[in-house]
Amino acid sequence: MERWTLLRKGADFETIGRKYHISPRLACLIRNRDVIGDEAIDRYLNGTIVDLYDGMLMKDMDRALDILREKIANGQRIRIIGDYDIDGVNATYILLEGLEKAGASVDSDIPDRITDGYGLNIELIERAYQDGVDTIVTCDNGIAAAKEIAYGKSLGMTIIVTDHHEVPFEELEDGRRYLLPPADAVVDPKQSDCNYPFKGLCGAAVAYKMVEALWESMGKDASDLDYLIENVAIATVGDVMDLENENRIFVKEGLQMLKRTHNPGLKALIECTGVERERLNSYHIGFVLGPCINASGRLDTAKRALGLLRAETKKEADMLAGDLKALNDSRKEMTNIAVEKAKELVEQSALGQDRVLVIYLQDCHESLAGIVAGRIRETYYKPVFVLTDAEDGVKGSGRSIDAYHMYEELSKCKDLLTKFGGHKLAAGLSLTKENVEILRRKLNENCTLTKEEMMEKVTIDMEMPFSCVTEEMVRELELLEPFGKGNTKPVFAARNIELISGRILGKNKNVLKMLVCDEAHTEMDALLFQNVPEFLQMLREKYGMQAVDAFLNGRSTRMTVSVTYYPDVNEFRGRVTPQIVITHYR
Repeated sequence: MERWTLLRKGADFETIGRKYHISPRLACLIRNRDVIGDEAIDRYLNGTIVDLYDGMLMKDMDRALDILREKIANGQRIRIIGDYDIDGVNATYILLEGLEKAGASVDSDIPDRITDGYGLNIELIERAYQDGVDTIVTCDNGIAAAKEIAYGKSLGMTIIVTDHHEVPFEELEDGRRYLLPPADAVVDPKQSDCNYPFKGLCGAAVAYKMVEALWESMGKDASDLDYLIENVAIATVGDVMDLENENRIFVKEGLQMLKRTHNPGLKALIECTGVERERLNSYHIGFVLGPCINASGRLDTAKRALGLLRAETKKEADMLAGDLKALNDSRKEMTNIAVEKAKELVEQSALGQDRVLVIYLQDCHESLAGIVAGRIRETYYKPVFVLTDAEDGVKGSGRSIDAYHMYEELSKCKDLLTKFGGHKLAAGLSLTKENVEILRRKLNENCTLTKEEMMEKVTIDMEMPFSCVTEEMVRELELLEPFGKGNTKPVFAARNIELISGRILGKNKNVLKMLVCDEAHTEMDALLFQNVPEFLQMLREKYGMQAVDAFLNGRSTRMTVSVTYYPDVNEFRGRVTPQIVITHYR
């Protein structure tokens, strides 16, 4: 079940439209995204690299730069320790590029997802120490590694943390006490006493801020590092950060750079996945390129994805891109099998009654747990943890819904866990096998989700008749891009549209093309790309088999549905025709 709600946010849309040379309708859509006030609207529509904040505003940035300059001047060895996901790999690449070109003696290490687990561990520190490394710089991890950092310090090492994750805390009677690691500098905008104006950066963005500030402090031209913004964009979209404020600028600018990238590895990946460079947008990062970069850390080693970004020849880049695509194809297949098993467990056992799904798939590849959890969450709209057997007990990943703060809920069960971390909508955890069932019970006993909170919310920007869907309007909507979390595609709605005729298209018969008519008698082509069997089944239940057969054979049937949609255009042999893409129906 879904809850449809219509946004009604007020403002003087006519005046805003005149001021920024946009239609009042677009002004309303921008207001719906909580972009309020001249400065914010101007930044939203026109923000560029020059509008990014100064990295020196981050707490401890000055201290970190003092250390790095000293280490570079003395030729001491620096090692970057990243993470195995898309954000960690790009953050590692950014730090390597920025430090190397600043004259540092620098290398990198990335934990292995299976043998090392997430973030810093004793083994990685030991390895660095044995290799004669003087200074460790973390990226996209480290904020929760107090014990490991204390060990590194006891060996006499210098440690700088750059991260974007939540700072661990403990609840005391008089409030929370935040637990910072004992590093020489901790650069993480999530620290409560950090004055950086935007808290929503990914790890790669924090890394970029650091190398940019380092270059400026060394009197170098930091604009020579602008090319790294394409990596920040990939990490921001791939790590599902909110596309607002600075992130919007990073992704908007980074996408333009990516279309004409000089990076042999990224060029090869774009080519081998068949993405049209000129049309490349945030969707392609999230669903085509990003999963290939992530696949290496899931099924092999993330060092292979880093190798792709660092590739210097076309031959090397083509080979690595092909490897990553093949890894991702096999990841997809393994994921589909695990998703089906998980659904079976939910449908055929007592699990289905739970408000928080804790699904134990013993033989699921542990690196796929998060993807499977995400797919199951989409199906049932409940918080989901997928657990699987690991070398030392059980490991898992969780994906949440808006009303359930996953990290805080896990914090209430931390006595059952050997390790955990994450944020509101996603988390990772480790525990012993005997605690799996107890965790499931405790999470559900603590759960306060109401029935309404567990209904997926479809937020509608405005009701709009089909007559407004024009080529000009579709082009104007491009001003709102890039779309993603925190800046979603606008959702329009039309009630009681009549279904005139329809036909099923596509190699897998998974697209429904229809001719539809709204209450003002405007006809329009409409496409439905997902849940076609469910849509036709809904029509059969309401109108009968005959009516649906007639509809699919081009005969008018007087069937009506209410829909949410996105305006689009069909370009065919030089002719441009407006059409709509249906996103939800009832």
